[in-house]
Amino acid sequence: MSLVTLKSLLYKSNKNNYAVGAFNVNNMEVLEAVIRAAESRKSPVIIQTSEGAISYAGLKILFSMIKTAVENSKIPAAIHLDHGRNLALIKKCISIGYTSIMIDASHFEFKENIKQTKKVVSLCEKKGISVEAELGTIGGAEESVVARKIIYTDPSAAKEFVDRTGIDALAIAIGTSHGAFKFAGRQELDISRLKQIKKLVKIPLVLHGASCVPLWLVSRANKFGAKISGAEGVPDSQVALAVKNGINKVNTDTDLRLAFTESVRETLAKNKKEFDPRKILGPARDTIQKIVEHRMKLFGSAGKA
Repeated sequence: MSLVTLKSLLYKSNKNNYAVGAFNVNNMEVLEAVIRAAESRKSPVIIQTSEGAISYAGLKILFSMIKTAVENSKIPAAIHLDHGRNLALIKKCISIGYTSIMIDASHFEFKENIKQTKKVVSLCEKKGISVEAELGTIGGAEESVVARKIIYTDPSAAKEFVDRTGIDALAIAIGTSHGAFKFAGRQELDISRLKQIKKLVKIPLVLHGASCVPLWLVSRANKFGAKISGAEGVPDSQVALAVKNGINKVNTDTDLRLAFTESVRETLAKNKKEFDPRKILGPARDTIQKIVEHRMKLFGSAGKA
């Protein structure tokens, strides 16, 4: 199936009250896991790459790999740049064929965020490319995206931001955080704030930093040599509640990293003589697929392709 835009995927999810999963990929095994999960669950999917992933794998190689995988699949998928801050790289992604761009100017003041976002919207609309932007900041750290504190999205400011920029999707801050250490203990998302924003903003809403950080994955990773303590994610029940009340795109990265790490550590620990990368990375791909399938069911996108 040919690539589709983020706007086309999220128009349907917004209309029918479910969310499409956006999964970060860095290499072939993670990409295959995401595609296989989407095919298994018959779910639309957003395959996204961060600036860090592009730096690691190379833009042309990474994009070509994703495009080939999607075109050899039956699922509708968008290729999305996650947290784009480098304008030169954004232009390259537009040129090479990305169907969706996130401009992240959330670290600027409100007026400058609007200015930077409108610049990217202008570049993308000429080629029919969707644009996501962010208002407010979520906590934590993920690659080059670092925020020391959460700045919750103001509902009235969100409406003005959307009206003035013409974006297709808005990432909001309602209490989530990047990375595996999201909270100091259990914390609930600000669903009341989400409801207010949803009433004022008619375009699809996005939830970043929403990985569950499954304790069984953390426990097993630690069993086989990792040292991950104090990890706390967003409970499935909170994610489901957010989707029910208006979230239409949910990002997932940390859970995939944990699944990969746990599986590789376990394989090497149990098979100390193994040196075939296929036998080391293959099980990791399978574990990631299980995580992605679970997320798609949670988001309500299963069966929607």
